Amino acid sequence: MGFRLPSIRRTSSGRNQSSSKVLDAPKGYLAVYVGQNMKRFVIPVSHLNQPLFQDLLNQAEEEFGYDHPMGGLTIPCSEDLFQHITSRLSAQ
Repeated sequence: MGFRLPSIRRTSSGRNQSSSKVLDAPKGYLAVYVGQNMKRFVIPVSHLNQPLFQDLLNQAEEEFGYDHPMGGLTIPCSEDLFQHITSRLSAQ
């Protein structure tokens, strides 16, 4: 299983610029889009290694492949379920 993060390129001013429409997330965090309204959540990258979150990544791969409509990682579940899972992961 794998996924591709948007590439970053430097502008002439030396600042990083994302090549997709994904907004910046702090270092060590990842922006994901969840639910029917594609609400944006910023989560720690450490969640990516957790079995609960890997189940969500597998669902995302099955539904979207590697073409995510928001330009960032899109998770196909309800916002409530996503918040429940991430709160459990944060408590660990």
